[in-house]
Amino acid sequence: MADISMKHLRYFEALAQHGHFGRAAEACAISQPALSLQIKELEEILGAPLVERGSRQIRLTSLGEAFALRVRDILRAVDELEDLARASHGPLAGRLRIGVIPTVAPYLLPTVLKRLSERFPGLDLRPREAVTQKLVEDLVEGRLDTAIVALPVSEPSLAEVALFEEEFVLVRPREDAEKPVPNSEMLREMRLLLLEEGHCFREQALSFCNLSSSLPRDLMEGSSLTTLVQMVSAGIGVTLIPQMAVGIETRSAQVSVARLGPPRPARTIGMVWRRSNPLSEQFGLIAEIVREVGGASAGSREGAR
Repeated sequence: MADISMKHLRYFEALAQHGHFGRAAEACAISQPALSLQIKELEEILGAPLVERGSRQIRLTSLGEAFALRVRDILRAVDELEDLARASHGPLAGRLRIGVIPTVAPYLLPTVLKRLSERFPGLDLRPREAVTQKLVEDLVEGRLDTAIVALPVSEPSLAEVALFEEEFVLVRPREDAEKPVPNSEMLREMRLLLLEEGHCFREQALSFCNLSSSLPRDLMEGSSLTTLVQMVSAGIGVTLIPQMAVGIETRSAQVSVARLGPPRPARTIGMVWRRSNPLSEQFGLIAEIVREVGGASAGSREGAR
């Protein structure tokens, strides 16, 4: 009888995560038939089915559900053993799976990745962009090593390190540039454009306007900051964006940017990782690079009046 291999476990974990043979195969960089064969072999070793195969997606059996939980624990422990060995070898090297929220990734990540590659040439950087809830879930379950997010995330198993503060700025049509800057009460009466649900930046903007419990009638949503700014450029409403996004998002839009009056809305950007990760000290070095890049970006007031 064959033994269960790490390959079996990693392929099954990918299938359990994606719920689809094609997407799981793509994530594992193998063909779909090869993945299917490995899962079938694993089921034969166990003597019971792990998945119910449908035409479009798969569903885990009761055994598959229980097996998936144990597999995640095993893979996380194996990864941390590998990290322990890496931590003893000096300079940070090997795979680094780093998550970033969408309202930070386009503005911070390119420079951060460049700096990391220069400082740690042996790193195999694997960035992933997702909303905070998904990043935290992937961190806890061992699918990510660290993530750049807005704090706090309040997950007991994760260490949080604050890196820099960043203001939100008001974006409105260019013809409104000379008008008085509205306060939070006035914003509640305006057509406010916000990111769709799931983005922490949306909740932060709503909190500043005291709209967490009752949304304005004219609230409109977009899937990205780019969409929101272009909607403002078209005269549809106003929006809030983080300071680091100003240079990129407003350069091709007919908009004006203004700093809001005190108390100015802001967020804290930081890094998080599992407290049990042996690479915590090395992550501190990465955090310093992110702090340096992000502090310069958040401190720029180009385009704001």
